[in-house]
Amino acid sequence: MHVLLHDDQSSGPEPSIRVGGPRFGLIVSKAVGNAVVRHRVARRLRHICASVAADLPDSTDVVLRALPGAATACSVDLEKQIRGGLRKLGTLSESGPAGGESGTAGSDS
Repeated sequence: MHVLLHDDQSSGPEPSIRVGGPRFGLIVSKAVGNAVVRHRVARRLRHICASVAADLPDSTDVVLRALPGAATACSVDLEKQIRGGLRKLGTLSESGPAGGESGTAGSDS
């Protein structure tokens, strides 16, 4: 997981445009697989991000880069990894739901 932290104090006169809620960006390269596999991984990650969004502060920006193993990993494992990474960063509270409790089990196809 790569982390980029911004110092919002020194952003200068740039206008800050934000509609609301946390924002997610996904990077799914050709190394993950062909177009069908990449789109499947992106759909699964979007679904996971939607369930994680409720547990994040509105000002949070998250960028996820899918590695080739994401193509064969189950959705529960992907969610556990995402939540674990966000907890390590201090963005997600420890009291957030565990990977298998959010209803993503069985949606890994």
